[in-house]
Amino acid sequence: MNLEIMEILDLMGPLKLTHVMNKVSINCSVLNECLDFLTKQGLVEEKIIGKERKAYAITQVGLKVLKQFRELKEVLPIVKDTVNPINSKTQILSHAGHANRQGLKDPRKSKC
Repeated sequence: MNLEIMEILDLMGPLKLTHVMNKVSINCSVLNECLDFLTKQGLVEEKIIGKERKAYAITQVGLKVLKQFRELKEVLPIVKDTVNPINSKTQILSHAGHANRQGLKDPRKSKC
């Protein structure tokens, strides 16, 4: 979700919260959490446009990160398991268990 928000801000420039919400098709509270995270990471910033209207824009750091993700997608495309979706779920759960054993965050509990 965060990557999708960054992509939209890169393509469309600074956008008000409602415009981002409509483009990404998520509710306001989830979007606020995502934008808060992206802002704290320095990937997105709040800007005032026009008559004191708040908008969100991708930062230079965000553009660099986005470029890296795009390059990574070219080298390592995401392949969906359409043959056996149960197998995919099993793999996700096993990766989550592995992450917990390694002291990492469970990917299933991500906010965005």
